[in-house]
Amino acid sequence: MNSSKLLIISGPTASGKSELALRLAHTLDAEIINADSMQIYRGLDIGTAKPTPEEQREIRHHLIDIVDPDQPFSAADFADAADVAIADIQRRGKRVIIAGGTGLYIRALVKGLVASPSGAGELRQLLQNEADMVGNEAMLERLRLVDPELAAGLHPNNLVRIIRALEVFQLTGIPLSRYQQEHAFATPRYDTLQIAITVDRSLLYQRIDERVERMLAEGLLDEVRALLVSGCDRNFKSLRSIGYKEAAAHLCGELSFAETARLIKRDTRHYAKRQLTWFMADKDILWFEYPENFATILQHVIDFI
Repeated sequence: MNSSKLLIISGPTASGKSELALRLAHTLDAEIINADSMQIYRGLDIGTAKPTPEEQREIRHHLIDIVDPDQPFSAADFADAADVAIADIQRRGKRVIIAGGTGLYIRALVKGLVASPSGAGELRQLLQNEADMVGNEAMLERLRLVDPELAAGLHPNNLVRIIRALEVFQLTGIPLSRYQQEHAFATPRYDTLQIAITVDRSLLYQRIDERVERMLAEGLLDEVRALLVSGCDRNFKSLRSIGYKEAAAHLCGELSFAETARLIKRDTRHYAKRQLTWFMADKDILWFEYPENFATILQHVIDFI
């Protein structure tokens, strides 16, 4: 295990992670490494709730705006890039805060990736062809029959992970969730203190709705229009994310403005529920209300470092 100490701030979207990370960074003389899978993309600013230019000037942020919207970027890529950033930050005598809501990125950094069988291209293509014929819901239902634990945490739109889990089962007869459970006991790559923000569900949903309204008021549609005009395909993985796919559909005349707003709010709430399911399964995470318990959080951090 790397002896470097990392403070990790996670939790569902709109819970206050960025604000807490900034506040702690000021207190600890730290820099922040982004662990949000959408904030890595250049040009996707409003819809990903990136830290403002002012906030990024206050505290140096890493792994924001590092790839173009058409570029692939995996959890393994994130772990590699974060390793480099961590070494750079610590070489300059600063502390490190990892902040974001992409659980797979955080897991890849802290514990590495699950050593499940490598994929078979032909089998994967067959599963993709099947999905094209029967639809995502049917593929998720098929996964429930062989790996109900993993299926419970997946949305039908997450077809890449559904196909990967079916692929692993067909190759080995072993559910991917079992590989993940065994991997949970792997030696961590870093010494970490993991803190997540807990928010009353109704308050969280209110914050999400307000954030979506604010994004639309601040120009989300203009941002997506500019991306499309610049040559970005609405089928890029980055533009199929929540907020961007609905905005693109509206700009193409497929959704009314009211329906666009409703769907973004709904899908963001669903995403927050999946984030909570992911993070609550990690017994290493300490949960706190924020800002009410900032003093307690700070004491835990001081004790850790």
